[in-house]
Amino acid sequence: MATTVSEKASLLGPYQPTLILHGGAGSISRATLPPELWSRYQASLLKYLTLTRELLDSGASALDAACYAVTLFEDDPLFNCGRGAVFTEQGTIELEASLMVCSIDPAGPPAGGIKRSAAVSLVQNTRHPILLAKEVLVAADDDGGLGQINTMHCHLSGRRLEEWGWNEKGLEKQPDQWFWTKERWEEHRRGLQKPDSYTFEDLLASEGSSSISFRQREREHEEETVGIADIPSQGTVGAVCLDSWGNLAVATSTGGLTNKKAGRIGDTPTVGAGFWAEGWEEAISPPTRHGHDLMPRISFHTQTRSVFNQTWAQLGHWVGPCLDAFDQSRDYQPLNGDPPAYTPMPTSPSQPYRSPSSLVCPSAHRSQRRRRAVAMSGTGNGDSFLRTNAVRTAAAMCRFSAATSLSEAVTAVAGPGGELQSSAGNRWDRTFEGQGGIIGIELVSDDLDADDDPSMYGASPESRNGRHRTDCKTRRKKRRGKVVFDFNCGGLFRAFFEVDEQGQREKPRAMVFKEEY
Repeated sequence: MATTVSEKASLLGPYQPTLILHGGAGSISRATLPPELWSRYQASLLKYLTLTRELLDSGASALDAACYAVTLFEDDPLFNCGRGAVFTEQGTIELEASLMVCSIDPAGPPAGGIKRSAAVSLVQNTRHPILLAKEVLVAADDDGGLGQINTMHCHLSGRRLEEWGWNEKGLEKQPDQWFWTKERWEEHRRGLQKPDSYTFEDLLASEGSSSISFRQREREHEEETVGIADIPSQGTVGAVCLDSWGNLAVATSTGGLTNKKAGRIGDTPTVGAGFWAEGWEEAISPPTRHGHDLMPRISFHTQTRSVFNQTWAQLGHWVGPCLDAFDQSRDYQPLNGDPPAYTPMPTSPSQPYRSPSSLVCPSAHRSQRRRRAVAMSGTGNGDSFLRTNAVRTAAAMCRFSAATSLSEAVTAVAGPGGELQSSAGNRWDRTFEGQGGIIGIELVSDDLDADDDPSMYGASPESRNGRHRTDCKTRRKKRRGKVVFDFNCGGLFRAFFEVDEQGQREKPRAMVFKEEY
């Protein structure tokens, strides 16, 4: 018996599913991205956006949806991942992929995804590296890798890993030629200044790739990929998804930097550098001390130093009142007009260090706390993301300063004048160093009241203990996550759903520049 639309809706949770995709960032301009080429990028981005949203709306998990979106990119030669990935200086292709999950409410239902990550690198013949990363994550235990135990392996690489994926997990294997495209090879050849006579056809001949079917496939894709080599292919593809139960997932995949050293590991498989997802509980209105609100709203600037100063000041001001021991002689001094800073006391055996996220003021009431989750994916110059631990840095700004939104944190790291750009020093604007962008989703949820218990979503009337709430129209309006992005370079290929001012209608959008193309 077919499931009706209303029955499908009853199986969904209290959040409005959404997502954002990216397809790379760098020194993109209208000169290197003519209208006809942009139209092909736009079509792919919008197609993958809508297909993935349909999957989420049908009840799919954020993890499944994010992986699905990335597989679409991995088969599209327009993008630097899977088929269409760049070559190393040795003329080989080495792929990387990763994913991470978290939940606004790890208690469920259904059981939320506790913070877990998995990454793979040095992949050469697996058609979809992101599915290999997924197997690393979910093969850990009987709870799909999301339970309290796992293999403790976050990052695996090499041939043995691929063979495990093919032989034990049924992943698709493809020959080297599957991943080759003429445009990427020409880009590789120009970069190494190889002789003009060493053509793509010569490469195919050297590998015995003279079959009619392979050459026919090349001709079919030739028109679709013309002009790609003119765009710096230092970007990564990625998807950040939110499902109806408040679970977040980020999935990324890349071929890395053009003509990179063989064996190079970039930011994409490095947790905290190119991807991150995290959920936590935080205080939103704790008691005051010395006449100051412990968590005041800050004036956020894009200059990174100011951001870090403010975040540190607020973090100390939050931690101070919650410590077990107090130094009554301690004075609080304002820092350039910022909230008063706190100088922490040295820890001792009787007063061990505790993470700020675990500190709870004795007088803080449950109603003064909220749950929050973020997930992000980065794209651009991977080594700069590694040096700055870019996406984890943005998440930390949010976690340790409740007044800082994810949008503000992403701008502080990846926006103009942000941490990525600053990390390049005098090499900025002379090389690709420091260029990049970040996409993400932020989800904030105040404590749920009894009449909006998420356990009632999708439950049978009998399990609701007489709370006659079988009609989904009687429930509160779906909660929404906030999609964010920023970048410091010429362009960032991205697709997302834009919500109107009333928070009702959604419009799919694909963009590359700050303004419309």
